[in-house]
Amino acid sequence: MTVNVLVAYGTTNGSTARIAEAVAAVLRKEGFTSEALPAAAVTRVTPYDAVVVGGALYAGRWHKDARRFLRRHGKDLAGRPLWLFSSGPLDASAAERDIPPVPGLKRAMTRLDARGHVTFGGCLEEGAKGLVARMILRDDKGGDFRDFGLIEEWAARIAKELAAKKT
Repeated sequence: MTVNVLVAYGTTNGSTARIAEAVAAVLRKEGFTSEALPAAAVTRVTPYDAVVVGGALYAGRWHKDARRFLRRHGKDLAGRPLWLFSSGPLDASAAERDIPPVPGLKRAMTRLDARGHVTFGGCLEEGAKGLVARMILRDDKGGDFRDFGLIEEWAARIAKELAAKKT
């Protein structure tokens, strides 16, 4: 039996998309069918057996495309295994400790019975869009704080959980 997994994401400058692609790649390596898609581009989740959704953090809120995705597909997501991730701290804090989901996301997790959440470090580099992003870069507070080892470990745990459910 093939398990089809969607990894949807909301991103402005591409950092969260890269994390989503890494998650999908691990799931494929573990034998699942998986694709990473922008949350705004997904019209239906019913073709998928499980869903992972990621959103970049901006000013204490999850990316609007990721929030809208959860609202738009909430009824169908509630019946599927669901994991969530956030990306955004522009420091090493996400690799050093567990950072809980922002309040709005925590409520959605409860409502949708999500199986888990993790926060990964973010990435903000030259050329980023947005006034706030440019101000952060101007103050020399950007950089790449994504830890792909941690991202791949988390994706492997999802694969293990899905495999256990398959048998």
